[in-house]
Amino acid sequence: MGEGLQGILGPLLLFTVFIVFFIVLPQRKKLKQEKNFDKDLKKGDRVITKSGLHGKILELNDNGTCVLETMSGKMKFERSALSIEMTQALNKSVVEAKK
Repeated sequence: MGEGLQGILGPLLLFTVFIVFFIVLPQRKKLKQEKNFDKDLKKGDRVITKSGLHGKILELNDNGTCVLETMSGKMKFERSALSIEMTQALNKSVVEAKK
């Protein structure tokens, strides 16, 4: 009976290590990036929403919203609607164009 438990313990341990390294740790890293992105936002930053809307931040509110100035006027969004990846790519291309 003890041999059966030992036979399953190895694969179970490997599965646990796999879950930690390929699921839990990358998720923690992404949450940390999102927290830093939200903390680093400031008035005047150019951003892109997850739906693809481009704008400039006019207001940052403590309740988790922000007001963006777009070509259509001012719009209020949740900060969670801002895309980290697209915003970073936008700002990276602007910095490169200035060089």
